Amino acid sequence: MAPRRKKIYEGKAKILYEGPEPGTLVQYFKDDATAFNAQKKATIEGKGVLNNRLSEFFMTGLANIGVPTHFIRRLNMREQLIRQVEIVPLEVIVRNFAAGSIAKRLGLEEGTPLPRPIVEYSYKNDALGDPMVSEEYIIAFGWANQQDLDDIVALALRVNDFLSGVFYGVGIKLIDFKIEIGRIWDGDFTRLIVADEISPDSCRLWDVKTGQKLDKDVFRRDLGSLTDAYSEVARRLGVLPANATNIKPTLIN
Repeated sequence: MAPRRKKIYEGKAKILYEGPEPGTLVQYFKDDATAFNAQKKATIEGKGVLNNRLSEFFMTGLANIGVPTHFIRRLNMREQLIRQVEIVPLEVIVRNFAAGSIAKRLGLEEGTPLPRPIVEYSYKNDALGDPMVSEEYIIAFGWANQQDLDDIVALALRVNDFLSGVFYGVGIKLIDFKIEIGRIWDGDFTRLIVADEISPDSCRLWDVKTGQKLDKDVFRRDLGSLTDAYSEVARRLGVLPANATNIKPTLIN
């Protein structure tokens, strides 16, 4: 076996390794699950495999409609080759229905449709609990400028349109999701692209008919098997065969 490449960064759910060519990284999906800013932790067998395949599915779909992403190709069951980017230190959250923190902040019943998709930002800092920040903070502290924010909102809403349609087509309601944005150099200028991952770890997904949760809230709220929930999403999207009962031998290549 080839020696493991140099580790660049390890987060709660993924590890980044040095890539085979300059400007690339290898992104490895772990089986670790965390919630409440890593106060709750567990290892969920097969979670990393599912998230790798689902993120590949979504990133490829976005590229097909002209949304730029860091994804290059999947390497194996747990790894994908990605472009190296400078991550904007923000979590970009798009909400279509009230759930989680916005429901608590505004006293809304979970599942209440919002008047329009709402874009929020959190400052990426685990020690501070990823606090919500305004555009004024972002510009004042130099995390992004006004043009960047305009581009980020445009990207986020395009991702929302795409994901909402894909999920609704298989009977799933996209409640909300978060993405990260990376900067890459294009000649003398920088461009913003979708980075990190798109998976049930980063989305709230409810069954359209029953309201059953098919995302990380299953783990947060002890609602059952996280692997079963993610496998159901993968089956509906065609990433897993419809009759699959065990993710390890039956994932579609």
